[in-house]
Amino acid sequence: MSRKFALIIGSGWEHLSPQDGGTEVETAWGLPSGPVHRVCFGPTEVMCLARHGDGHALPPHVINYRANVVALKKLGADAIIALNTVGVISDVREAGQIAIPDQILDYTWGREHTIYDGRRAHVEHIDFTEPFSTDLRQDLLRAAVAANVDCFDGGTYAATQGPRLETAAEIDRLERDGADFIGMTAMPEASIAREVDINYACIAMIVNPAAGRGDQPIHDAVAASTETARNATMSTLQAFFRAL
Repeated sequence: MSRKFALIIGSGWEHLSPQDGGTEVETAWGLPSGPVHRVCFGPTEVMCLARHGDGHALPPHVINYRANVVALKKLGADAIIALNTVGVISDVREAGQIAIPDQILDYTWGREHTIYDGRRAHVEHIDFTEPFSTDLRQDLLRAAVAANVDCFDGGTYAATQGPRLETAAEIDRLERDGADFIGMTAMPEASIAREVDINYACIAMIVNPAAGRGDQPIHDAVAASTETARNATMSTLQAFFRAL
């Protein structure tokens, strides 16, 4: 199991990045979304990168996923825990809860999605049968149990292009495809992590029923559920790092 961890944080987690200036990292694919900060969970220091930038200015489709992941690799990370806000499509979970997905459906397009862009002397066709690190997933699930957090084991994360939310008909199609959760940022983040040999797992923070699944406007649901899901995620992270 890896022992040098990084968090890639998403919507609703801007407060987790301390305003310490951070570390700027140049990569072959340019600069990441922002500086890499250091946060402490007890005695454990963890790298922390805001995928949308420190001011949450970058929409999902223009994030430099390659630079983000490679920057953490250059700083020594060998495991990434991604924090993603999602909507829920199926009945496996409700808004305000969390999940550790085990599969991905990728509906994104036009994103720079691989480090193998013709500048290298070879191409590696990574095995992506299991897109999330099994060991890291299991450790996060054990941490949720230790923290007495109700966390769903598994489920399929559908990654859409954004930044708009989906139509009800699109959600119906995704459900027929087997999706349980819907977000915009797990791909190509997960596959690039695999390409550079970094363990990667996602904590899906469920903040709303997907389009056509709830009985109130989506943004109203988000406001009502975000804090509950965020607290569950933080409790899980604290238990995870306490167990190291």
